[in-house]
Amino acid sequence: MGWRSVIITQHAKLTYSMNMMIVQTRDGINQIPISDINLLLVSTSQAVITSALISKLAENQSKIIFVDDKYQPVSETIDYYPNSRNLAKLEHQFNWDKKQKELLWTKIVARKIKNQIKVLQNYDLVWDDVQNELDQMELNDSANREAAAARKYFISMFGKDFIRRNSGVINAALDYGYAILLSAFNREIAVNGYLSYLGIHHHSQENQFNLGSDLMEPFRPFVDYWVKAHENIDEFTPDIKFGLVELLSLEIKFNGRKTLLSNAITVYVRDCLRFLSGEIDKIKIEMELTNEVPNDAINDNV
Repeated sequence: MGWRSVIITQHAKLTYSMNMMIVQTRDGINQIPISDINLLLVSTSQAVITSALISKLAENQSKIIFVDDKYQPVSETIDYYPNSRNLAKLEHQFNWDKKQKELLWTKIVARKIKNQIKVLQNYDLVWDDVQNELDQMELNDSANREAAAARKYFISMFGKDFIRRNSGVINAALDYGYAILLSAFNREIAVNGYLSYLGIHHHSQENQFNLGSDLMEPFRPFVDYWVKAHENIDEFTPDIKFGLVELLSLEIKFNGRKTLLSNAITVYVRDCLRFLSGEIDKIKIEMELTNEVPNDAINDNV
């Protein structure tokens, strides 16, 4: 596994040679070590990629994400056989204890709402209504306070006329950021040897990433936090996309320690899976903003 995020934004040919990803564009040729690459985002439909490169990136457990003609993430690579996957882990996953799943989902939802409140407070926005939903939380969020809190939260964030599923630049940026975030969670789930299909709350037959959708919930407000800082944008530009990918390098405080968002995801997913499998009895999920809004820079973009 690597550490660099690479975005391809123009017509390019991506090939493999001598442990390097070779990127040919009209501007020249770039070479990037395969071992350095954590995420490859092919943010154009005008790129060609060879099967040899896809295979080598898979061996490195590098995630590849492709976009559609509207430049929204539409698919990603999933390795068939992570080295850590074994029958015992899958049997555990199919038989995760119901109480453990309910306890974890309760913690996940509570932390998500707490993070939403922190984001609102950070921007001096009204947060009391969201706090009221948190105060009424029950085990397994049986009354669906998460959805009620989300409605109030987005209205406070982006105005009373904001509708989450409408078209527009804000929603496009949110969806893009969530897709990048989900891919990071899917990657960690696979690395730990579990299936992304089997969730603890999401159970859609059309969603092959139910578990990733569950575990990512407390981290969604970090995307909202970034988008709010750029809400005056009129166009969904490459700089906005770069910034949303770079969000994985946002510094946060996780369980009392400063770390990068991507590193926090790694630890958090591992601990959640260990808790669900009965390897640990307790799980701590605490995270805070450090009042740092990342710029639009990206590790590498071509």
